[in-house]
Amino acid sequence: MKEKMGWVSWGPRLVSLFAMVCTVSGIGANWGTQATHPLPSDTVVKLMKDNGIQKVKLFDANYDTLRALGGSGIEVMVGIPNEMLASLAGSIEAAEKWVEKNVSSHMRSNVKISCVSVGNEPFLKTYNGSYLQTTYPALVNVYSALSNAGLGNQVKVTVPLNADVYESSTGLPSGGDFRTDIHGLMLKIVEFLSEKGSPFTVNIYPFISLYSDANFPVEYAFFDGNSSPVNDGGMVYSNMFDPNHDALVHALQKNGYGNLPIIVGEIGWPTDGDRNANSEYARRFNQGFMNHISGGKGTPMRPGSIDAYIFSLIDEDAKSIDPGNFERHWGIFTFDGLPKYTLILGTTNSGAPLVRAADVRYLQKKWCVMDLSAKLDDPQLAPSVSYACGLADCTSLGYGTTCGNLDARGNISYAFNSYFQKNNQRDEACKFPNLSTMTKTDPSDETCRFEIMIQPYHAGAEQRFGSLSLASVLILILLTAL
Repeated sequence: MKEKMGWVSWGPRLVSLFAMVCTVSGIGANWGTQATHPLPSDTVVKLMKDNGIQKVKLFDANYDTLRALGGSGIEVMVGIPNEMLASLAGSIEAAEKWVEKNVSSHMRSNVKISCVSVGNEPFLKTYNGSYLQTTYPALVNVYSALSNAGLGNQVKVTVPLNADVYESSTGLPSGGDFRTDIHGLMLKIVEFLSEKGSPFTVNIYPFISLYSDANFPVEYAFFDGNSSPVNDGGMVYSNMFDPNHDALVHALQKNGYGNLPIIVGEIGWPTDGDRNANSEYARRFNQGFMNHISGGKGTPMRPGSIDAYIFSLIDEDAKSIDPGNFERHWGIFTFDGLPKYTLILGTTNSGAPLVRAADVRYLQKKWCVMDLSAKLDDPQLAPSVSYACGLADCTSLGYGTTCGNLDARGNISYAFNSYFQKNNQRDEACKFPNLSTMTKTDPSDETCRFEIMIQPYHAGAEQRFGSLSLASVLILILLTAL
């Protein structure tokens, strides 16, 4: 699980924080698949087409995902996970096999692959240098494999990097340069990208500023022009994105690569899991960003169009929450393909808001809740809730979240239902000892949605996430026996 990092200039100080095309300009989307019950790939492709999304960035090369993209006309950036960098760095043969399996074969099936992203934020400080020795040679080998396959001019390569690979010595964009500990490595990568006509890909996350710094000036995160502007040698900045982006431009210029194309590989705002992660802020930020880039104005240091991929398309309820509970709520659509708020991407001629996913199939309309006869002081209550949340998703509970208004019984019911739905509403998933019961009355309220899970997409997803393991059954039996 990646952490998102970046920095923001505010007056004279530098705030450090935890914060990712190739041809089609404008807005694309990141399509992540870390979900217990993913939507069918064909449904997601139709969702993108219905909303005019013309390009997509993937984090791997899943066969079914790429199959569904065949013939869609959607431009694809296919991904290589960090865990594969070592094998690809050590063998051109391994890179050639990867290219044949995950690029060439799909392009023969009319998948419009235009770029391969080698790794994902591999130089995050939290990785403690794990990928410093493998990223560059993997990049070189993948490019060579593409060239050997006759795709060197057609398919570009890039490395999606977090904004923590550059920093500013002055707290202003003009002080931007690559991090001292990786400066030489960054120059090797930048030189290679420049020689091969490939872009620099960076992930920028203004949300993390609010998450990590209670004193951060809120208005500076948005694009409304309500913040106090920052002047950097005549360049005026009224939002966080522009100076962050331009610090990278300065870093490239200082090292002789001022014309290298830049892609914003990830940018977005979550809707739950934190007091600043809500639908209104997400709508305000994402719509502001769409408006900001739609006119082709660019940034003070880089006028012109901006190529970007919104993070992300759909919520992922199986993502790690180590960086924060918000990690599972970045989607502009819910897990079942419902628009979370009114957002006009500007990708259709009509300028219409988001369109929901079509033909989504749900499980039965039933929920698992706390039994009315159960007592809040029952000694088995705490371990039962902890067990349910540990194996399901309770990130919508807590201060400032969408379900933060629930009382104690409501919180418990939410936890039980999340576990029940993740396990495909199986009877044994609602047998918390003398504590739970099934109901056909929807416990949702105006702000808190008690989910009904969508039907499992395929056996693999169900076996991986959706079925009760033997250990789970034994633990429930043990709780009952206590």
